[in-house]
Amino acid sequence: MAKAETGHKKYYNSECAQIIAEMINPLHRIDTNDYSSKVQTKIGPLELKDRVYVLADELRKQLPQDYPTAINIIVDSLGDELAEDAGMFNESWYLMPIARFVEEFGLSFPEASLSALAEITKRHTAEYAVRPFIQQHYEYTMGILEEWARSSNFHLRRAASEGIRPRLPWAPKLQCFIDDPKPVLAILEILRSDPSDYVRKSVGNNLNDISKDWPDLIIEMLERWKSESSTPETTQIIKRALRSLIKAGNQKALTLIGATGGEIIEVSHFDITPKEIQLGESIKMEVAMINPDTAHHDLTVEYIIHHVRHNGRTIPKAFRLASLKLNAHETKHISKTHAVKAVGVRAYYAGHHRVDIVVNGQLKASSAFELKI
Repeated sequence: MAKAETGHKKYYNSECAQIIAEMINPLHRIDTNDYSSKVQTKIGPLELKDRVYVLADELRKQLPQDYPTAINIIVDSLGDELAEDAGMFNESWYLMPIARFVEEFGLSFPEASLSALAEITKRHTAEYAVRPFIQQHYEYTMGILEEWARSSNFHLRRAASEGIRPRLPWAPKLQCFIDDPKPVLAILEILRSDPSDYVRKSVGNNLNDISKDWPDLIIEMLERWKSESSTPETTQIIKRALRSLIKAGNQKALTLIGATGGEIIEVSHFDITPKEIQLGESIKMEVAMINPDTAHHDLTVEYIIHHVRHNGRTIPKAFRLASLKLNAHETKHISKTHAVKAVGVRAYYAGHHRVDIVVNGQLKASSAFELKI
């Protein structure tokens, strides 16, 4: 019996080819059976990104060989724009090969390709496809991205931020922005009080990426943002942007979000039950915190699970436990249930999983559970 496919890659097969063909056929006739069968023949051993490439490559053979003509057909076949709360893997997952089509075959046509990506990102995403254009057509592409950042369309504003993340997950690094993030920061300045939560999350993630290489630069910038633009939107971006520095206990970052006193707060009790679980079950954490100080403190409390990997090493993953105000000499009890189950691309392995309690960047207590698989 064939092993069932898991993860996002399972969607990119002959059925995806049929959906794409049905989308394009009213404008340009595609041999649906030929397209889908050739895709299915080639994808067998391949992972997600390679499957997406096969779908794009076989589509290229079905369309006019003149790229501007082909991309115009594709753009004209696109459906309605996505709503802000619609995920690209929920409703428009089948457009990933369309974005890859532009990335692979449109680099010699930056004007037509970026115009197409502007439409694709309203229905899926352009965050991956735009990156080669930054590398090969830097000045032109950065000018277009600035236009996107000033657009009234939240999809375009989000793409302007997400596409220039120096360390975008699942994508090659943009070393030019790791070495010098100032061009990125100039675009993010435009978005620092964006009305869209979708955009704000991207801006915060982008700044968080940059803070790993340029912590002082990001703190200086966010201090200025806080003094110049103390809107709720900017405050949300600042908190998201600082999360890696907060986890590292950076005192300037903690001060920026009003979270100080981590060195003073005491964790008098931390327990995990049960001590042994099977994959798919949950652990319950009980934490008691005391403020021995004569002043109150605003606290960001996280728990960090050190996930065991296949080689026996561990990788930490931080989760928010609570944000709270602890008054002078006050004690608070926090309970949290955490399900240990496969989520997205995270794989679990049996072994001893340590869990840390971190208060305003300060490690305060540790416990552990055994995971059986």
